[in-house]
Amino acid sequence: MTRVELIEPTNASGDAKAVLEEITAAFGVTPAMFRAVANSPAALTMMWAGFGALGGGRLGARLGEQIAVLVADRNRCEYCLAAHTALGRKAGVPAEEMHEAQAGRSHDPRTAAALDFAAKLVENRAQVTDADVEALRAAGLDDGEVVELVAHVALNLFTNYVNVALSVPLDFPKVALRG
Repeated sequence: MTRVELIEPTNASGDAKAVLEEITAAFGVTPAMFRAVANSPAALTMMWAGFGALGGGRLGARLGEQIAVLVADRNRCEYCLAAHTALGRKAGVPAEEMHEAQAGRSHDPRTAAALDFAAKLVENRAQVTDADVEALRAAGLDDGEVVELVAHVALNLFTNYVNVALSVPLDFPKVALRG
């Protein structure tokens, strides 16, 4: 049972209503996570804007979804793992690559470096080293992409925390956590 009310788009008002309408138009439904966050129009606006900005970023949707499943698995967020696995498949990432990303692995050196860095950010609470950043550069990421990678992790931490702390019900096909 969720720990906060799930706001129905038809019952929302003001900024929350407008953002929920955009979300519903984008997904065809209004996922439970957004309905939970709609209790705070400011948080909903921030989250939706973050998804929009990063979705159009230089790292691309494929890598963004791979980062999301890794972060979700590390935080034991079943909601985000399920949602981003589905979104990754929609972005063209094969199921096996999504499963590997969840474990922090990729055959692509650039993706592998990004996933390794994302895992270190989560596991070490952002306490990374110069060598960790240099490994990203060696894999071909520039400073802008490094910052964008940190932004992806931060946004996913927020959504993981919302879903786990507020016990948001799953409304995507369940995906097994690794651990």
